[in-house]
Amino acid sequence: MSVSGILGKKIGMTQLFDDKGEVHPVTVLKAGPCVITQLKTLAKDGYDAAQIGYVDFVKASKVNKAMTGHFAKSNVPPVRVVKEVSVETPAAGEESNGVKAGDRILVDIFSDEKFVDIIGTSKGRGFAGVIRRHAFGGGPKSHGHMFQVQGSIGASSFPSRVFPGQRMPGHMGHDQVTVRNLRIRGIDLDENLLMVEGAVPGPRDGYVLISKAKAPPRERRGFAGATTLDPLKASKKASPKKK
Repeated sequence: MSVSGILGKKIGMTQLFDDKGEVHPVTVLKAGPCVITQLKTLAKDGYDAAQIGYVDFVKASKVNKAMTGHFAKSNVPPVRVVKEVSVETPAAGEESNGVKAGDRILVDIFSDEKFVDIIGTSKGRGFAGVIRRHAFGGGPKSHGHMFQVQGSIGASSFPSRVFPGQRMPGHMGHDQVTVRNLRIRGIDLDENLLMVEGAVPGPRDGYVLISKAKAPPRERRGFAGATTLDPLKASKKASPKKK
């Protein structure tokens, strides 16, 4: 058994060059170290999961009595962020390394992975209008017109109401965003750093949940430049020749 994810902190973005000299924009994440604060089982809680916490310095005065007792029960230090991740059961023929409360989780759980799913909270933009929030074109910009407005939102006689989901001004950002299948471009086991290709939601120093990709994309085959096999030509060669 092993956990399928880890908590991390967004450090920032940079770029990496591969062996071919191509540049890839990457996001640097400090993945862990984390500690298992509680292990939930099917018999007791109705499902199998592991509650993990991001190991970061927290003053004891900042932790309430309920959480202090919760951490003391598992004999772990106070942590800043707590999340639940699923527990993977070993396949047939593999050894079972049971996890327990107090175990440390490091970035090496992604050593054999190529893609990860990341859940974060997007940047909050406050109260925004339709021009910024929904990229509306706006009205005429000439004198006497209001430019940044959405215009009419429906007839008055019928249906005499506003339909649900109507795009209007409102709270923008600060939503939970899931980005799937980000490719791993590098792992630093000494510093617990994970480099993934692409952008990750949230501000710098924001906490994210990194997990193994649930539905990783299939590897593309047959794109090797001049050695690529044309399926149409291959089918013609394979077909019997007319005499």
